[in-house]
Order: sequence, then structure tokens, then C-alpha cells
Amino acid sequence: MVNKNITKVCVGSIHDFPVSLGKTVKVNGKEIAVFKLSSGKIRAIENRCPHKGGVLSEGIVSGDSVFCPMHDWKICLHDGNVQEPDSGCVDTYEASVEGDLLYLLIEE
Repeated sequence: MVNKNITKVCVGSIHDFPVSLGKTVKVNGKEIAVFKLSSGKIRAIENRCPHKGGVLSEGIVSGDSVFCPMHDWKICLHDGNVQEPDSGCVDTYEASVEGDLLYLLIEE
């Protein structure tokens, strides 16, 4: 069993994250796209599309997915997988809300 270091990092007030729009946060040298979905759920993923590096926080959110602004690749915000027929994935990060503060769990 591999012992992983997980850091809980506050990335701001939940009110700083608009519904159905992405926002970029930087944590420990990683650029992460954070989304507050219309359902109220928070999703956080790597901020670069695996295709050509499109900035995912600038993509269009639909349901539990974001469409890359460069070439319209559809990426699931739950598991980071790209929808077929395209392929690839991005890292995902667990998020939690405590009071008004939003935290991400980052593996080091």
C-alpha cells in the first residue's frame, strides 16, 4: 500500500464561485478549474484539456460536463474522462464546503 500525502487547501469563499462557470485556482503549482454546478455540487479538475491544452475553466458547462473552449471536447467533471470518440482524461480533485469556505484535497 502506498502512503499518500493529502493536503486540505482553502481556495476561497463558496460565494466567490459563480454557478455554471469555471474559475481557476492555483494550488501548490497546480492550476485547477473549479466549477459550482447548477445542482450545487462543486467539481474541481486539472485546468488543461488533454487534447491541446485548452483552458477548461473557460469552457461551457452542461450538466456534469465541461466543453473545452478550443475544440469542443466534452470532459466529465465527476471522473475527468473525455467523452468518446475522443479519448483521454484529466486529474480530478475532491472538494468540500465548510461553512462558507471551499476546500480542495490535493495529493502531494
